[in-house]
Amino acid sequence: MEKKITLLQTVATAGIFSAISFWYGFMFGRESSRKELSTLIEDLRRGNPPSSPHS
Repeated sequence: MEKKITLLQTVATAGIFSAISFWYGFMFGRESSRKELSTLIEDLRRGNPPSSPHS
């Protein structure tokens, strides 16, 4: 007996994978931004001028 993957199964699998990838990317980006902002806030509280990463 041959197992065939239907188009619907392929699209559903791709959709689930995409949703999980988006969720992890969103959470990682949010955590990264939180850490960066907390460093900036601490610098401002101490009276240190913010260092520009682009200069």
